[in-house]
Amino acid sequence: MTPELGISVIPYWDSLDRTRELVRAADDGELALVGIQDHPYQSRFIDTFALVATLLAETKRVSLFTDVANLPLRPPAVIAKTAASLDVLSGGRFELGLGAGAIRHQIAGMGGPDRTPKESVDALEEAIEVIRLMWSGERSISFEGRYYRLDDARPAPAPVHPMGIWLGAFRRRMISLVGKKADGWLPSFGVLSADELRAGNERIDAAAEAAGRDPGQIRRVLNLQGVIGEGRTSPEGELPVGYLLGEPLAGPPEWWAETLTGFVDDGFDTLVFWPVDPSPGQVEIFASEVAPLLSGEDSGRPGRAT
Repeated sequence: MTPELGISVIPYWDSLDRTRELVRAADDGELALVGIQDHPYQSRFIDTFALVATLLAETKRVSLFTDVANLPLRPPAVIAKTAASLDVLSGGRFELGLGAGAIRHQIAGMGGPDRTPKESVDALEEAIEVIRLMWSGERSISFEGRYYRLDDARPAPAPVHPMGIWLGAFRRRMISLVGKKADGWLPSFGVLSADELRAGNERIDAAAEAAGRDPGQIRRVLNLQGVIGEGRTSPEGELPVGYLLGEPLAGPPEWWAETLTGFVDDGFDTLVFWPVDPSPGQVEIFASEVAPLLSGEDSGRPGRAT
């Protein structure tokens, strides 16, 4: 299988011109996806959904997704309405990445709920149900949960394509929730090691089968931070959590193709490059030199993805 490829960008409000250049390079290079981080409490970040709408209007082919939307600061019914609206306006070029919210004190400081990890996962599970109801096409919907409630709500519009809900899940219970109820898994290498990613895919498969779902219908989307250039680090290394995930992956295009093929072999169908050097040149190399090696289009070196 040839994986779908994309990039992820950080929505700094003081470097919007550079962000636009990166996204244009992805669109021109015919990459499939662009992810935008969502941390509303981060003072340097512009609003993610507003930026996504702007970038969708400025591009022609590439799809955009939230990498991932902060649920505690965004009610799920409103997330559903916004996501569906973006999909309608762009002709089906939006996907919803969703997270339970990881930085409790900053969420609470911005007026959001201060939930325990267990409460956060419980709320996320309810939110998935609310979002699906909002996309159901029903004239009126109601929902009674511990964290969210709908009372004769009037949903519309519905997405114009089968929009996925991809969870940014890193711990065991949330990873199981992917298999139980979500449409995709959206982790980051560095937050999880290669071994943990393999174990996560196995856990999702088991949870999906237990819920009577087909594991093959659940998308596996992996963020990878790095630079395309000389030198490299081992993909087996575990990197610390943060906006920057420690020492990035680094190597020439051939090394990147081999490394990404390993993640495909481990079960990932979509690979998202997060360039440490946020330059259009890095995106262009990813699209024009790494992507052909993965697809087998380069006559001198067959792709290894199967």
